[in-house]
Amino acid sequence: MALSKEDKQAIVEEYRQKEGDTGSPEIQIAILTKEINELNGHLKTHNHDYHSRRGLMKKVGHRRNLMKYLAKKDVGRYQALIKKLGLRR
Repeated sequence: MALSKEDKQAIVEEYRQKEGDTGSPEIQIAILTKEINELNGHLKTHNHDYHSRRGLMKKVGHRRNLMKYLAKKDVGRYQALIKKLGLRR
């Protein structure tokens, strides 16, 4: 279920702001989005897996808080990230 090291590294390379950036909100949101998408796929086949559903809800809430922070801090970066990730907001 967890992302592999290579997957995370690819996301970091794609969304980093500058060299050595590993924890900016964009990277954290992109990693959470990938994990959320994988959990959604898992829950489509295992719809009674309530423990994974709880983990999904925690990840969605964490991503929502990070997105709210980014929207408050820099609206341009927020809108660019939404467009790049294909999120509805």
